[in-house]
Amino acid sequence: MSIQRSSLDRDLINKILNNVPNYQYFKTFDELEQSSEELAREHRDIVRIVEIGRTRCKEKIRALIIGKGSRRALLFGAPHPNEPVGTLVLDYLSSALTSDQEIHKMFDYTWIIIKAIDIDGLKLNEGWLKKPFSIETYAKNYYRPAGNVQIEWSFPIKYKRYSFNNPTPETKALMNIINEYKPDFIYSLHNAGFGGVYYYISEEAPLLYPIFQLYPRSLNVPLSLGEPEAPWMIEFTKAIYRMPSVADYYEFIEKQGLDPTQVIKHGGSSYDYAKNLNPRVVELVTEVPYLYDPKIEDLNENKEGVSRREAVLEALEWREKMFEFIRDIYLKSKKIIGERDPCSVSGRLMESLEYFIETLPKSIEAQKRWAKTDPSLERKATVAELFDNKYVSRFYTSLSLGMLYRLLKIEYDKISELRPLFEEVDNKLNELIRSLEENKSYRVIEIQRLVKIQLAAGLYTALYTQLTRRG
Repeated sequence: MSIQRSSLDRDLINKILNNVPNYQYFKTFDELEQSSEELAREHRDIVRIVEIGRTRCKEKIRALIIGKGSRRALLFGAPHPNEPVGTLVLDYLSSALTSDQEIHKMFDYTWIIIKAIDIDGLKLNEGWLKKPFSIETYAKNYYRPAGNVQIEWSFPIKYKRYSFNNPTPETKALMNIINEYKPDFIYSLHNAGFGGVYYYISEEAPLLYPIFQLYPRSLNVPLSLGEPEAPWMIEFTKAIYRMPSVADYYEFIEKQGLDPTQVIKHGGSSYDYAKNLNPRVVELVTEVPYLYDPKIEDLNENKEGVSRREAVLEALEWREKMFEFIRDIYLKSKKIIGERDPCSVSGRLMESLEYFIETLPKSIEAQKRWAKTDPSLERKATVAELFDNKYVSRFYTSLSLGMLYRLLKIEYDKISELRPLFEEVDNKLNELIRSLEENKSYRVIEIQRLVKIQLAAGLYTALYTQLTRRG
């Protein structure tokens, strides 16, 4: 590619990024659908809407098909429904691709864009989408599906002695799209909660690393340089990891002396599935957080002299105690509540909590064995690692407690016997939120910055794929 061509592409991408709206709140599913309808009406020549399936609760899943390029790009938002940043990325990108011919011509793609793949779940998160973001608002209105029915983690897979073949209806819709188009580029638009920016990519791509690392910093958003999301993640370079897989998790569990078939209960990812149909597919995930703290990229040793092993084990022990609290209250509550429709709010929350209770103890046990024996944990923890173990891990635990809070709040209006249990959970959650709020150095990141970071990574990776997959 010529220097002139490279400069033109960069200028066009900057043009797209500079025009990202100053979003104040996230869009609901109905608002996203309305936007798609308007786009298809205005640009009938290059845009069409196709129904690709139905959700578990029978909502129509629809995709925008934009352009007729020789390569295929599949982009889907809200693979986890508590992660809506990508829905705005796709809402804006679909408009940019159709309104500017220069931008449209830069990419030789047929774009398959699904703004929200977990529609049912996104609707269950609407309690916080239109409010100023805070830990309390998020935790008390949060929903995330059980791991074995998460769309991104229920693709069929077989590895050694483990197999999973129970995809959700939404996953089947994605499978059908992947079967039909065999995408060259897939962008699964997740986002994180608390910390900094980090990435997963399916292959080593050193050309992209400077963009991934420097662009967030240009917007004053830190990279996540603390603990990886899980100890089995494989790091390419700082804040950039190989796409995780069931195989990696299996090997980690087995190495700790446990039976992976008794620990793993979910399926594979979109990449696990897509690479079987197109071995050269590039898949990207860009994790951007709602909450920022500069400690998450501080690589100095902590002044308290705490070892990484001590920090990790303390975090795991705290999670174990909180797990026991959640489990005990939930089991008492379930005896009173009984069964609920799986498409009701209570039914979905109960499904998630039961999966949490079933799977977390074995996962914690594996991580404890790793933390006690891995020699890499002997050194002093960095400030980032200590912060990750002390604050970030507790933030994520607050969300499981928040689902229990939400369940009991819904149900005690009907069943007064639940009120004491609700008050116990309410007190525990408020105490945890207060402890997180004591960390006064964090701030909420403007949505526009999060959209720009995800969009920049996606556009440059699409160009990278276009240039490296010729013929």
